[in-house]
Amino acid sequence: MESKLPGSAPPAYADSMQPPGYPASAPYPAGPPMGDPMASSYPVQPAQPPIVVQTVYVQPSQNFSSQPIQMTCPSCQQVVLTRIRHVPGALTWISCGGLFIVGCVFGCCLIPFCVDALQDVEHSCPNCGVHLGSYKRL
Repeated sequence: MESKLPGSAPPAYADSMQPPGYPASAPYPAGPPMGDPMASSYPVQPAQPPIVVQTVYVQPSQNFSSQPIQMTCPSCQQVVLTRIRHVPGALTWISCGGLFIVGCVFGCCLIPFCVDALQDVEHSCPNCGVHLGSYKRL
């Protein structure tokens, strides 16, 4: 506490604004130097690249069968009943070769190519036509 003497005047306004420990004539501490930022003694942080957030959708694996299945198409995002197409696969060719060896050489060995139960099944989207998956017999 300051002791007030009966004849002393109060301190000047400018003197009361000085931080303790600094003389009244000393200026306040200077901030970062103006001018060339590369010449300053303060470290300059490099610009940070923007953060990009990517959303990843994980599609559960589908168990394709010989029948059409209902699923969400990853291409057009519609819930569809798949369109199926029968294509010759390994079981078809093995059956054809087996019939040929047994003696069905006059065209009867081609019967497996006409039987859907011996062929692989390809599933596709009826809206956009993208291939969704396959069911292999063998």
